[in-house]
Amino acid sequence: MALDPSFVGRSYPPTAPYEVGREKIREFARAVGDANPAYTDPEAARALGHPDVIAPPTFVFVITYQAAGEVVQDPRLGLDYTRVVHGDQKFAYTRPVRAGDRLTVTSTIEAVKTMAGSDILDIRGEVHDAAGEHVVTAWMKLVARAAEEA
Repeated sequence: MALDPSFVGRSYPPTAPYEVGREKIREFARAVGDANPAYTDPEAARALGHPDVIAPPTFVFVITYQAAGEVVQDPRLGLDYTRVVHGDQKFAYTRPVRAGDRLTVTSTIEAVKTMAGSDILDIRGEVHDAAGEHVVTAWMKLVARAAEEA
């Protein structure tokens, strides 16, 4: 079933706040193999002008992907999630994510396309802190592979 193109421009309500923990940042940095001390040592982060440790750039995927879950699980959209692969990801930061941030994400469908029988869904996640200030915009492209012919 093809995706419903009328969903382009549709936004979903902001997520509940996600509190960014210092240890979660450390775990993520270790998992991706990034030894930047600003991700694990508060003193190193302060020496760079940050109030606490900051997160690696891809850390925000943790919360933006969760937020996109509301989009992909919307039965009216028509996405067959069993056929989905992650096609692309990019981020545009206003400032780094910091330990102690309380972040919310608002997801918006930017594009719906069909190419070579596969459905392609572009989702933008706007991430804001507790004061309502923009932190980062994340874009993800999901591809629902075409069903194989019998």
